[in-house]
Amino acid sequence: MSSSIKIGSIMGIPIKLHITFLLILPVFALVFATNPQPFGFADIGSTTESYALSLLTTILLFGCILLHELGHSYIAKSYGVEIRDITLLLFGGVSSMEEIPREPSQEFKMAFAGPLVSFIIGFALLGANIVAVTVMPAYQGTSIYLMVGILASINIILALFNLIPAFPMDGGRLLRSWYAKRMSYVKATHYAATVGKMFAFIMGIIGLLSNAWLILIAFFVYIGASEEDKSTTVTVSLEKFRISDVMTKDVISVEPEMTLEELSHFMFENKHLGYPVMKGNSLKGIVTFTDIRNILPHERYATLVSDVMKKDIISVSSDANAAEAFKTMTMNNIGRVLVVDGDNVAGILSRTDLMRLLMLSSE
Repeated sequence: MSSSIKIGSIMGIPIKLHITFLLILPVFALVFATNPQPFGFADIGSTTESYALSLLTTILLFGCILLHELGHSYIAKSYGVEIRDITLLLFGGVSSMEEIPREPSQEFKMAFAGPLVSFIIGFALLGANIVAVTVMPAYQGTSIYLMVGILASINIILALFNLIPAFPMDGGRLLRSWYAKRMSYVKATHYAATVGKMFAFIMGIIGLLSNAWLILIAFFVYIGASEEDKSTTVTVSLEKFRISDVMTKDVISVEPEMTLEELSHFMFENKHLGYPVMKGNSLKGIVTFTDIRNILPHERYATLVSDVMKKDIISVSSDANAAEAFKTMTMNNIGRVLVVDGDNVAGILSRTDLMRLLMLSSE
């Protein structure tokens, strides 16, 4: 079952709601409904009216977050980067990009686009309130005035927060683009990640003394910085190698008519956990240990490989670099990928093969 629900598309980009967004929506509405002015609607009209205003404000807030992410995506698409989707979740929004531009100026523009959109929204709403009060003094203090003020303030705070020079915030990418003009991309990422970890440490100390939420944010920042540093190092290192140099060329295949009981013994004997499924010279799918482990032992005698195999085959070509295979595995959350040239299965490549290559190359 997917953890995200597609609600539409903008600029050809699928927009999704993560299950955590559906959980946080009523929480945000409750916070706005139980706080007084200027941060909520507790003292505005009836309880029903305050909750309705709070829910509307929450929806508009996440609409602003969506515009923030579309700012990133618009610039990225202009540089030819594919955007798989934008997902709204617990802590905001995430644009799933095929890759981050390596050119420092391009990464700078892409990273700054999101905060710029938030600044524009925030100051535009703030200006709208000021103009409206000047023209109609009675407007001040109304529920609409309060809602616009809350959205303006949060958008400005969101922009400032995202400019903190720490991954995974936009400020971390801005800092890396600045470093990347002066050193290699890997070293620039490492330096930017180190700065991010320092911010996380300071934020965690402040959180211990004042606000527990800062501890959670600090943990989020530290993990984000570490993952960005590690994934960039791995990707750049793997770009030096071709898939044909790493893959297993002697591919062992299985037939679709094989039972899962036979397949489990076959896996044990051959010491591999994934196999292409072939009918003659025709590739039908791929089957892995994950596909059979949830099948009860007594059911494996009557269940065929064709019943559980994945027919939507994810593959790479042998002349691509190893980083492409790593990216494909990561994006699709799989442990191995078939190497297919034309209609022929040229080999198979696992995540373990790539990790072993990294270890050997570092030695």
